[in-house]
Amino acid sequence: MPLTLTNFRAVELPGLPGTIHVGDDGLIRPEAQPGAEIIDCEGAFLSPGWCDLHTHIWHGGTDISVRPSEAGRGSGVTAMADAGSAGEANFHGLREYIIEPSAETIRAFVNIGSIGLVACNRVSELQGMSSIDVDRTLEVIEANRDVICGIKVRASGVIVGSWGITPAKIAKRVAEIAKLPLMVHVGEMPPLLDEVFDILGPGDIVTHCFNGKKAGSIRDTDALFDQAVQLSRRGVRMDIGHGQASFSFETARGSIADGLRPWSISTDLHLRNIRGSVKDMPTTASKLMAVGLSFGDTIRAITINPRETLGITLAPRIGDRADFTLFRLDDISHEVIDSQGASLVLEKMLEPVATVLGDSHMAAARRLE
Repeated sequence: MPLTLTNFRAVELPGLPGTIHVGDDGLIRPEAQPGAEIIDCEGAFLSPGWCDLHTHIWHGGTDISVRPSEAGRGSGVTAMADAGSAGEANFHGLREYIIEPSAETIRAFVNIGSIGLVACNRVSELQGMSSIDVDRTLEVIEANRDVICGIKVRASGVIVGSWGITPAKIAKRVAEIAKLPLMVHVGEMPPLLDEVFDILGPGDIVTHCFNGKKAGSIRDTDALFDQAVQLSRRGVRMDIGHGQASFSFETARGSIADGLRPWSISTDLHLRNIRGSVKDMPTTASKLMAVGLSFGDTIRAITINPRETLGITLAPRIGDRADFTLFRLDDISHEVIDSQGASLVLEKMLEPVATVLGDSHMAAARRLE
């Protein structure tokens, strides 16, 4: 059904008029369409559709993944990436059963480990060279160029053991051959964080960038933090990836104050944190505002920045498919925790109202707990 959106405050939507018309084909039109449903946005903000760069949504294919709908439009998210739930051996299932049928736009980082996260943290996807098949991974990438947006490697001691930096180096070479970015999960050593930093280039992504782990955080030493700042300036993208064990208020607050702003705010949403510290994208993004990120930087980190990485339209214009999130910035007093259990009280909350995706207008269904 055609739609007309009125009475909104546009954020990161250059080139669009103050009233937006969507045809029954889902495309943004320059004029109103006959029979259009009028949607009065009542002064709420309207931005490009929110995008979550790090989720786990291979539901049924791994033991940790949520359904895409649990990470998606109900919480204001219209696009997301699955971050390495599937490797080359099971990527076909992720595509057929998750990516293709979903209402949201979904891309994926293919895991360098062939089995992906089938039994996450119980059966490592990186036990040795037999865990990686470079040729098959490249074949899967070529067959799925339209949905694969990068390579994922978990470069932390609990995954790689004594193998250290080697899986990350292999993943980086595959990414270079495929001309795709590398997303690196960082955490406990080995490898050392500076070893990981040394292999990264523009467009690559450090996820869990503000973790608070000992001997695995960018705040461990001044030299490490300076290296992270320099990498960011050269185009390496710092991603939040909140997760069950990978976001610290203290690390985030200090890093932002010292000039390191995240490229993207992502949830690392999965079954073990959706009812725990993470909950959803608006809660995660609101935490970043609470520790010092500006409203504008926060919105860019959940819209145009991650959308660029996924290769989708940054900000919809006339002729593009409609893709918007309608939201409020509410005054609130709500206690939240980080991955280490530290707490703070949010005074501002990004509260999704609805999403528009094509000619579909859907109210948000999020509830604070």
